Amino acid sequence: MKEKIIKESILLFEKKGFSETSIQDIVEAIGATKGTFYYYFTSKEQLLMEIHLGYIDDLLERQAAIYKTEANNQQKLRQMLELLIADIKDHGPSGRVFFREMRHLAEENAGAVKAKREEFRVNIENLLIQGMEEGEFRKDIKPDMIAFAVLGVTNWSYQWFNPAGKVSAESLAEIYSDLILNGIAG
Repeated sequence: MKEKIIKESILLFEKKGFSETSIQDIVEAIGATKGTFYYYFTSKEQLLMEIHLGYIDDLLERQAAIYKTEANNQQKLRQMLELLIADIKDHGPSGRVFFREMRHLAEENAGAVKAKREEFRVNIENLLIQGMEEGEFRKDIKPDMIAFAVLGVTNWSYQWFNPAGKVSAESLAEIYSDLILNGIAG
């Protein structure tokens, strides 16, 4: 039942927004009572926090699995880009709620989520540094800025990318990989 509440809440938060979705909306959507909701969550904000932590923890776990592979740094960066773009196809509503609704978390909760987001970014930065040290990436890049750029292009894609459209998630990940790894110079 807890997972049912979370899944339906993600869809409602994506459609109506966190503020416009009431606990009554959630329980009506799952055919339960408010008592059922409060059995699993003390508040709507606690539910939102669980959605956020579940989302970022899953991304961090999958990023760590990529980092541990025997692939070279360029391949790992490509895989991380694929992870982020494929996630739009596989978990689009969760991602949109994650990026759009964090402002509704209490300061302490938002801080915990931001720390995990920062961990994800630093992991990309460290991968870039390692690639620079191993000669896979230019020595004159700014790894912190490139990590922000990687997250900027991929995270903004949640706003406009339609995985069922004319460009597949795999193709978009390849386009971004080519852009980041090769630039656009002639």
